[in-house]
Amino acid sequence: MLQHIESTGKNEEEAIQAALRKLGLDRDEVSVEVLERAKSGFLGIGSSPAKVKVTYEAPDPPAPVKDPESVQAAPHQPEPAAPEQKAQERKARKAEEAPAAPEGAAPAGDRTGAIQDFLTGLLEHMEVEAVPRISLGEDGSYKVELVGAHLGALIGRRGETLDAIQQLTSYAVNRGQSKRVRIHVDAEGYRAKREESLQRLARKVAGKVVKYRRNVTLEPMNAYERHVIHTALQDYPDVTTYSTGTEPNRRTVVAYAKGEHQS
Repeated sequence: MLQHIESTGKNEEEAIQAALRKLGLDRDEVSVEVLERAKSGFLGIGSSPAKVKVTYEAPDPPAPVKDPESVQAAPHQPEPAAPEQKAQERKARKAEEAPAAPEGAAPAGDRTGAIQDFLTGLLEHMEVEAVPRISLGEDGSYKVELVGAHLGALIGRRGETLDAIQQLTSYAVNRGQSKRVRIHVDAEGYRAKREESLQRLARKVAGKVVKYRRNVTLEPMNAYERHVIHTALQDYPDVTTYSTGTEPNRRTVVAYAKGEHQS
């Protein structure tokens, strides 16, 4: 369910970053609404901080516990059935308490096998001759390269099919897990090419924003593409970025912010 918090800062960017630190979320995982822009005042008099409203998706509350009377009505059971979430937590604790895996074995919590199995089955179902090659990044995310010939159909228009495969894989692998992992799926180096194109677009738009001092809202993009825009402009002078709207029409706003990111 959607929840929100309000945050203040010397400027809009600092207010957004303060909220992200408090929530422990990435920029592309929230929606930002600027409630009050920062005012510098005159000689420090009448100044006021920026205020933003940050909306995020929070987990649904746990299901209500069964009526104690209904539990007592079944004395033949040794104990009430534990909710699925508690069972998963117990499994996670046992995994942490278990002895270290022998050298050469997959580390505890490794999702490589699950990713491999799901994608192999999905590609067979799609009748596509491709093999997933999986590696684990330093940040704990999984990088998957689909290797094969003529994989244009797997990429789709502007990467839409590739994005769908990535979303399905993430859902299947993370479903029922207490800890979510990020999975990036690529084919024929499409992501790198798309990233370069988005970086050029970001710089071009930022130049117009500074020149005309007007915000520009980009076309809808997925979380990965929005992240590329945010990263490309994080040090661009007099410009800040934030995401707005809901999926699948979530957009990145390139906003004019005088004095931002200047050293």
